Amino acid sequence: MLRPLLLGFVRIHILHHAVEGPVYGVALMAELSRHGYRIGPGTLYPILHSLETQGFLRQDGQVVNGKVRKYYRATKSGEKLLARAQAQLRELVDEVLPGTTPKGPGALHGRTTKPRGSRRPSGIRGR
Repeated sequence: MLRPLLLGFVRIHILHHAVEGPVYGVALMAELSRHGYRIGPGTLYPILHSLETQGFLRQDGQVVNGKVRKYYRATKSGEKLLARAQAQLRELVDEVLPGTTPKGPGALHGRTTKPRGSRRPSGIRGR
């Protein structure tokens, strides 16, 4: 059960770095490893290809030490997806991690105030 959840975090992490600048597989595996994710090429490259197929990443090949290295960068759609994921992640963290921001009881516990999801950044629609 934990693996599918963590793979979602991996996707967000990949998008985050691809928005910052070009990234490639081996460097991503090292970066993810620093955060406790043990991701091998058999998991990482299908994720990269999937994000590319969905239009969130674009790939550029560059020759490095005589070999073509595939660099990935976020597209505009990838940037928008990351912004939306960040907003939802921030809301989730505020709700589920103790000591972050006390918000009182949630909707499941009788909340009658305006839903927190309404604080979405401009330009981001839907959920």
